[in-house]
Amino acid sequence: MIRIVIVDDHAIVREGLKRIISSADDMEVAGEAANGAEAMLRVRELAFDVLMLDLSMPGRSGMELIKMVRAEKPRLRILVLSMHQELQYAVRAIKSGASGYLTKESAPAQLEQAIRKIAAGGAFVSAEVAEQLALGAMPGSEVAAHGTLSDREFEVFRLLVAGVSVTEIAGRLNLSVKTVSTHKANLMQKMGLHNQSELIRYAMRHGLTDQFEP
Repeated sequence: MIRIVIVDDHAIVREGLKRIISSADDMEVAGEAANGAEAMLRVRELAFDVLMLDLSMPGRSGMELIKMVRAEKPRLRILVLSMHQELQYAVRAIKSGASGYLTKESAPAQLEQAIRKIAAGGAFVSAEVAEQLALGAMPGSEVAAHGTLSDREFEVFRLLVAGVSVTEIAGRLNLSVKTVSTHKANLMQKMGLHNQSELIRYAMRHGLTDQFEP
């Protein structure tokens, strides 16, 4: 029996995932969590095989949580189930230590397939993500400017491109306005950009605007 802990800040999403998992004869839900702090409690107190994790939760970022889990339980398998379809999120999640990445639009059968493969020690990513990982590992490979951002800077970048204000970003990410402003200044410097218009033009040039939603 594959034991799974579900981490998502939306109760209705957790309920839907529990129903899918409960319908499979070889899986069961061992626990659930609504945020990063609860997730770490489950990791420490429960014995289970797969942590199913949403990336976009208030406070600590999903990438940070992946690294924390890996530091405490290196053998625990992590499946990211995210609303983000942008390849950069998947690549970052895998590099942080996740064993698989699926979007929330995936079919239940694909979710079950991913859980079984990951629990057996394998990895589950799309062909596009696998290609990006392979290209990034090649000697002399060029990394796009947004690929050099830290995980938090990339999250701020995504929201800025989607038209979200610094104040609202601070509220969403549970950060101070000053901290978000610092992240904005740092990412602009790293990317060689000077204002919001250049930021948006960069996103359009790299085909990111359609994938970034507010």
